[in-house]
Amino acid sequence: MNEHYVQTVEVESRAGLARYSARERAVRNPRIFASGDLKLLLLELIGQQPCHGYDLIQQIEGLFDGAYSPSPGVIYPALAFLESGELVGVASQGDKKNYSITESGRTYLIQQQVALNGVHIRIDVSRRSLRGHDRPPEIHEAMHNVRHALQLHQGHWSPAEVQRVHDLLNNTAKAIVDG
Repeated sequence: MNEHYVQTVEVESRAGLARYSARERAVRNPRIFASGDLKLLLLELIGQQPCHGYDLIQQIEGLFDGAYSPSPGVIYPALAFLESGELVGVASQGDKKNYSITESGRTYLIQQQVALNGVHIRIDVSRRSLRGHDRPPEIHEAMHNVRHALQLHQGHWSPAEVQRVHDLLNNTAKAIVDG
């Protein structure tokens, strides 16, 4: 694939139809969960209390203080995976499915406790990062400019230039922290 090619898609927004590149979509919709994280989290939440898929979406949104809400297109395939692995059972309640953990699911959750702890750490980091989206637009613009300037180099870094940029960025970070 040509390195200068940027895939765009049309997305319907409140303001109408907008076009976003893959890079722009990643910034707007960052990947929150690593592979397997969501399934473990869902299993844990279901283990705490049987619930519907929509309830799980709301619980996860709560874990992120409302800054992230998983889509049904992410939740329901993960639930189907847990069901096919017999880690959760399903009881129909009208049009809704109520998910509950099985004994196999409880055993699996105990075996995966270290991985689950990692999921909670990543959620905490992601929550703090997503809150950063409340930064003033001027800060976002400045960060965009820094990323753009770094991308202009396209891998042609001399050792002296690496050290210069390294020092500049680290000194800037320190100045921000120090106020």
